[in-house]
Amino acid sequence: MEASIERYLAAVETADRHEGELAQAKSTRLKEKIAALREQMQAFRDLEPVVRAAPDQQLSLTDPDARSMATSGRGSGMVGYNVQTAVDAKHHLIVAHEVTNVGNDRAQLANMAGQARDAMGVEALEVLADRGYFSGEEVLACGPLGVTPILPKPLTSGAKANGRFGKQDFIYDAEDDTYRCPAEEALTKHATALEEGMKIGIYWTDACGECALRSQCTRSKEPRRIRRWEHEAVIDAMQERLDRKPDAMRIRRATVEHPFGTLKAWMGATHFKAKTLERVKTEMSLHVLAYNLKRVIAIVGAGSLIEAMRA
Repeated sequence: MEASIERYLAAVETADRHEGELAQAKSTRLKEKIAALREQMQAFRDLEPVVRAAPDQQLSLTDPDARSMATSGRGSGMVGYNVQTAVDAKHHLIVAHEVTNVGNDRAQLANMAGQARDAMGVEALEVLADRGYFSGEEVLACGPLGVTPILPKPLTSGAKANGRFGKQDFIYDAEDDTYRCPAEEALTKHATALEEGMKIGIYWTDACGECALRSQCTRSKEPRRIRRWEHEAVIDAMQERLDRKPDAMRIRRATVEHPFGTLKAWMGATHFKAKTLERVKTEMSLHVLAYNLKRVIAIVGAGSLIEAMRA
């Protein structure tokens, strides 16, 4: 807005240098735009303490429960709600769903997997999810629920992108609790730290200083350090399952994106009509009910569905 005001002020100066009715009208319009922008900026300044006081530093003036949701565009977002669905791979029925105003999926894996297991009436369930659901704590929480999760772990380190060895190039040996580096040296656990409530072991070797591969490994003067969560064995086991099932993410896309695409086509460009979280939950439940009814009719026919409902 400040940049726009500066641009308009420069345009006003240019218009004022010219004579005539047209130049005067243009100058008047520009001054009105500047006044409107300054008024809007003051309104934002007045809202600043309200935004800062909000628990998540967000404020929606059209729907108090709506929040900014991440989108695929870099630095972009959309104000709305986050819909979670669990879809069975055989019939593409939505077996569980939930609406939240949290802008990411990282804390939803165990919750949605547990709901799906209960809805399907099974004791054990294999669940496919995308990397947006990845959280070590969530993967760990799936175990007691009888849920076997399969999802990729995000690559958060820039080492690979910069042409250096990543953590995945260091092989863990569970028997002696060490890592083997690309130079075949053993990294032992020298320290333990608590990071975001997680107990982390820190591994390194003193052989780094004379290593011929050092430039491919670290830019630091210190030895290369590898961090390992105390429950990382569950992540390693999940990665092994993913490696054994290379088509897992293709199956996931073909399963869960199908209902989403259908629902979005039905709902239109603006999607939800209701406002506030509870009303949006109700609206979503109606959409899911309609989707599942149409899906079952397509699978077994209307007559069989009516007969089953009466029974």
